[in-house]
Parts: sequence; structure tokens; C-alpha cells
Amino acid sequence: MKTWNQLKQSIYKVAIAFSFVVLMLFTASPALAFGFGNQSSAPNEGVEKLDGIYEKAEEALDSGLQSMEEVQDRARKGINEVQENADVDKMNRPSNSRQAVTIQEKAERALEKATQNR
Repeated sequence: MKTWNQLKQSIYKVAIAFSFVVLMLFTASPALAFGFGNQSSAPNEGVEKLDGIYEKAEEALDSGLQSMEEVQDRARKGINEVQENADVDKMNRPSNSRQAVTIQEKAERALEKATQNR
């Protein structure tokens, strides 16, 4: 009987130690994972583009209101006035996505649902 209690206590201590080690490994693993595996992206990769966007946004705020022609000319350069074509390939739109739906399609569906009930 005495050996059984000693065996239970040792198993209990091993289980606690194992739980502690597993908890510590899972807590530290996100920090450790940064240096391993595929190094396809770096934390400072997007800084250069964002700095340019930030500067243009500041200029737009400081310059005050613009005429409609100026805004349209700048908007024709890309997706929007400030970002221009930054990350255009990463954006989802109907031409590159099966699930993307245009605003016009959403409005048409809503109107169809609304008129079917009447």
C-alpha cells in the first residue's frame, strides 16, 4: 500500500512538471516562431510604401479643399487619391475573386427581394 501511494505521488509530480513545461513551451512558441520557417516576409517590408502614403495624406490635410478637377485627376492615377496603385494586386474585387459582389449587384438583389414580397 505504501508503494502505491508513493507511485501515485511521483506520477502526480511528473504530471505537474510536464504541464508546466508544456505551458511554458506554448507560451514562448509565438516568440520563437519568428525566427524559424519560411522567411518570406519581414516586419519592416511595408514601411516604405506606408511612409509615402502618410506624407500624401498629410499634404492633403494641409492643402485644404481642392477643386473637383484636381481630385478627379489625382483619383484617375489609381484606386484612390492617396494610395494610388499601392497594393492593387492584393485587393479583392469581382475580376479576381469568385465571391466578390459589386455594389450594383447587391442593390439589384435587395430591390428584387423587396419587390417580390409585394
